[in-house]
Amino acid sequence: MNSVCKPELLSRMFEVIGEALGLDFFQLVAFDYRERPFFQQQKGLRPEIDEERRNHLIKKALSRQQLVCEKFDHGQDVLAGCFPYVEKNKLYGYAYFEKKSPDSTTNLEELNIIHSAFPVLRIISQSGRPPEEVKLQASSQALEFLGLSQAFRLIKQMVEKVKDVNSPVLITGESGTGKELVARLIHYSGRRRSGEFVAVNCSAIPDTLLESELFGYVRGAFTGALRDRSGLLEEANGGTFFLDEVADLSLPLQAKLLRVIQEKEVRRIGENRSRRLDVRFVSATNKNLEQEVSLGRFRQDLYFRLKIISLEIPPLRKRPEDILVLINHFLDRYCQEMGRSRSFFSPEALELLMKYSWPGNVRELQNEIQRALVLAGDRLVIEPEFLSPAVQKAAESPLKNTWDYYQARAEFEKKFLGEALRYFNYHRARTAAAIGLTRQGLFRLLKKYGLDRLRN
Repeated sequence: MNSVCKPELLSRMFEVIGEALGLDFFQLVAFDYRERPFFQQQKGLRPEIDEERRNHLIKKALSRQQLVCEKFDHGQDVLAGCFPYVEKNKLYGYAYFEKKSPDSTTNLEELNIIHSAFPVLRIISQSGRPPEEVKLQASSQALEFLGLSQAFRLIKQMVEKVKDVNSPVLITGESGTGKELVARLIHYSGRRRSGEFVAVNCSAIPDTLLESELFGYVRGAFTGALRDRSGLLEEANGGTFFLDEVADLSLPLQAKLLRVIQEKEVRRIGENRSRRLDVRFVSATNKNLEQEVSLGRFRQDLYFRLKIISLEIPPLRKRPEDILVLINHFLDRYCQEMGRSRSFFSPEALELLMKYSWPGNVRELQNEIQRALVLAGDRLVIEPEFLSPAVQKAAESPLKNTWDYYQARAEFEKKFLGEALRYFNYHRARTAAAIGLTRQGLFRLLKKYGLDRLRN
């Protein structure tokens, strides 16, 4: 989702519908691409009908894909109904409602009012979908890297291009953006997946230990070397060697690593002979290596060796379209791990999550969702009070680039065109006619904003 306006709009429509119909309880639920609930809002303290009978009514309506109403004797007559939002046999969500009165019925006008939420509900449902063309995964390791942004599409294209080559790959990006995950996806989706993926964090091990860890040693090479031991580079033979935070390598180790990459062989500490090595090197750093080279902290020749293929992962604040997909992915994952019912963020909490700048990127978002689930206990709806103070303060933050007229207009055009295409099922002629453009004018704008490849 490109902004928080969609859940806000649905929230406002929800309030209007509830007031217009005079309902005692009203619940609106949006489904994601798997037809599983991922967004909900409700009005009223609690439903009168017990959970078992309520779920039975909802399942009946969803299976029939039509309105189902039943009257229950609950001290007084209660009319309960479920209205499924469906189009072309696809379920986008449902509305469940209860009215307490002796002569409760549901007429056509009321159904039209309930149905009025469908266009916005459909947009939200489609926003929660990670389409296959932008879903990067390696099924053998249950690895997934999700997103909807143009930046994410470029990452996926690059992974497809490099997964089967032997050239070194350098992944750059801020901490928490998922550099190691992308490195693992490159390995496990390529032809080297039968080999080992060996990762080492260059900043976590002292130099005195790192050299022996990388290269191995022979018995008697130094005090404590009681037997021959292969290094991590040898363990990665036939597979991938991942150097995380490679900018933190000392200059002496950089020189030795350069020789390994150039000669494709490794020599254990204290050994005279070299061993052949078949390893694909993937490196990652959150530092500017060009700047490190200019400051004399990183070897220029090693930099050029590692950067034969480079891949940059933008921070989360620069790809806000990915945030909602990640929120729902982590909610699914942690609710399942905790053995609890699928929870939802309230529109107010969701607005804060979408507005926050996420300096810790995906890792911070992941931790925030875990924390909120723990603090919310058994509540299904997570309110702003369960978010961390830093995220709550996002309410005070002004919208970025508010005063940049041309950028704001461009962002609006891109968002408007994307939603119009989805609404008209990616039929360009119908979309152009509906929004008042010629087909040529529409094609020109789609190309301008990188939307020309979108398909249903």
